[in-house]
Amino acid sequence: MKQSIFARVAQLAKANLNARLDSTEDPQKMLDQMIRDYSGNIREAEAAAAQTIGNLRMAEDDYNRALNDAAAWGNKAAAASRKADEFRAAGNAVDAGKFDALARLAIARQLDSESTARSQAPALAAQNQVVGQLKNGLEVMRGKLAELTAKRNELVGRARIVATQSQVNDALQALGNGDPTSAVGRYEEEVRRAEATVRGQQELAASSLEAQFASLEDLGEQTEVEARLAALKAFDRKGTGSHGGRLEP
Repeated sequence: MKQSIFARVAQLAKANLNARLDSTEDPQKMLDQMIRDYSGNIREAEAAAAQTIGNLRMAEDDYNRALNDAAAWGNKAAAASRKADEFRAAGNAVDAGKFDALARLAIARQLDSESTARSQAPALAAQNQVVGQLKNGLEVMRGKLAELTAKRNELVGRARIVATQSQVNDALQALGNGDPTSAVGRYEEEVRRAEATVRGQQELAASSLEAQFASLEDLGEQTEVEARLAALKAFDRKGTGSHGGRLEP
């Protein structure tokens, strides 16, 4: 089970990310799914590693128990041997023999416990090595997950910036294609034309007034001419009546 979990994680880590991203319509969803898959596999690996570590701790407890039992039986053997020596020194050979038998029994139990500890030691060392590898592997996978998550966040952020820049560029292009200042410019041209028309009308009006004043001046000159002509005629008539038609100087 543990091998299959770590195999799936390794396969996911070695996957051709670029090819997978190129083949999907939504790279962000693809990255999110990869993070979910990777996280799920890591959780399974953590559960398997926790079980392995638990088994190791149980084995360590058994090993330590065997060592403790060996030490305890060794102490009991030593105590029984001392007691046997005391009885022997006191001349009590019967009790000395009993305690020597107890010492031998304790030593036999001590040897059994030591044998049990020795038999457990290789498996315990192997389990410790496996647990160390599992812990290192989990740390590597957690680091890869952190890198993948950071890369996903970076790419998503860059994609959002690009999308925003694209929107700004589209807006600027739209303004370039339909520049509102061009409409203002056309309206300004219309206003200038209207102002020019008004100036033309004013010039025409001014010309008309000048023409009227000119006609008045011409009329005045004509009136003066007629008046002088009338005066000459009147003078001629007067002169003719008095001097036979000759003008006196």
